[in-house]
Amino acid sequence: MLRLLFVVAGALSTPFMPGHTLAEDQAGNYLFVWVGDPATEGNDFILVVDADPGSASYGNIVTSEATDQRSVNAHHTEYEMPASGMLFANDHDANRTVILDLTNPLQPSQVAAFTSLGGFSMPHSFVRLPNGNVLATFQHTEHHANETMSAMSGGVVEIDDSGRMVRSVNNVDPAFAEEGLLPYGLAVLPEIDRVIVTNSPMGNDWLLTSNTYQLFRLSDLELLGTYRLDPGPRLNGHISPEEPRVGPDGAVYVHTLSCGVQRITGLDSPTPQAQLVYQYPGSWCGVPTIIGRYMVQAVPDIRAFIVLDISEGTEPVEVSRLTFGENFDPHWTAWDPNNRRLVVTPGSSGQRMYLLELDEETGELTVDEAFRGADGEVGFSFASQTWPHGWTGEGAPHGAVFSR
Repeated sequence: MLRLLFVVAGALSTPFMPGHTLAEDQAGNYLFVWVGDPATEGNDFILVVDADPGSASYGNIVTSEATDQRSVNAHHTEYEMPASGMLFANDHDANRTVILDLTNPLQPSQVAAFTSLGGFSMPHSFVRLPNGNVLATFQHTEHHANETMSAMSGGVVEIDDSGRMVRSVNNVDPAFAEEGLLPYGLAVLPEIDRVIVTNSPMGNDWLLTSNTYQLFRLSDLELLGTYRLDPGPRLNGHISPEEPRVGPDGAVYVHTLSCGVQRITGLDSPTPQAQLVYQYPGSWCGVPTIIGRYMVQAVPDIRAFIVLDISEGTEPVEVSRLTFGENFDPHWTAWDPNNRRLVVTPGSSGQRMYLLELDEETGELTVDEAFRGADGEVGFSFASQTWPHGWTGEGAPHGAVFSR
């Protein structure tokens, strides 16, 4: 009888719709946003927002929970919610990553944290492996701990959901000894036993020499080679490669800080090739997302999102752009495969977060005007307020993912 009571109590602790499993009821209906305090006085926190289009409180706060990390620069989370429900969220400048248990969206909690691992510091990006672990890029060596490592290099580390290092490798390449090999973004290609890692600094260190990508063998993390990108006709389309994304044609598309789009092919061959196939206006382009044949890119210089049709590979075509006003600096994008939407967060504190709808036939982007915060305006505001966990201040959002 006691066992039955415990089971019933656990089932009732999180409400769900009749006829649905808990997982089905959660899928895409909550939005998790990693938020910091721009004044660096409060702590980083995870914000949970109602993202259920059928809910009466759509766009409103569900809850928030502070971590033990004092805000320095709340930065990347994983790009999508992992199956385990354990989300990695990084405060980059603090060199500290927390692991959040989001299996119950109504009761988020911090369950672990780590700093440097395997002799490497300053992790940036996190991608899940087929075995469920995380593969992370670390920008720097820690105190030059290993003589074979360079001050201008970092590493790649596999980590489990408890924050424990499983294996690691440095990315030193003697052929590029004078260049900044600072791991930034990565994409995993298990079908061909490859990992592609871009080299780009979070700071300005070696900015003009961090224009390479590297290939590792996934099975043993052996470095297979370091390769240059294509400068293109403007001679700057290769500068500071950041986020790699696998396209519908199997090629990897990498956006650069100079707003170039590099298409990399031959990743399972001894001679991979990078070609600059597009360059957006401006610079400092943000986090892209590929949905089917479309690549959605944040372009802050024109305060817009641009959608490219990349089905032709070497000849992407702009099919739409969505422009915002001066009070929005677009940066992060993440896709909700359940309700077919994008979340976009700003690169500046106190601004609004929006949900966008993508017409998957035409590529047109529109703002979901039904998604409104407590102030009744379209989008969700991070202006100064008292958050559910008790802290009052302006929020600086960065990573955001939908529940699954």
